[in-house]
Amino acid sequence: MLVAAAIAMLLLAFGLPLVVRAGHIRPDDPISPTQHLDDRKAAIYENLRDLRGEFQMGKMSESDYAESKRELQAELAGVLAEIDRVGGNAV
Repeated sequence: MLVAAAIAMLLLAFGLPLVVRAGHIRPDDPISPTQHLDDRKAAIYENLRDLRGEFQMGKMSESDYAESKRELQAELAGVLAEIDRVGGNAV
């Protein structure tokens, strides 16, 4: 009984790809040309929120906070500029 079940599973595993055709599979959603930039932007915003929280809890000095915030804002500005550049070409 167990052997018959194992054979049936093997036949199904190897036979199913022969039955499924490309027309049966729905196409992937188109990927946005700025998706990776949008993901990076969201991560930077999250990092800024975390940074502010750590500063408010007293885990870092004001000078460290200001420097880290400046670096993140500069990176965010670059990402936003790239989104505008790529988005302008896509339109």
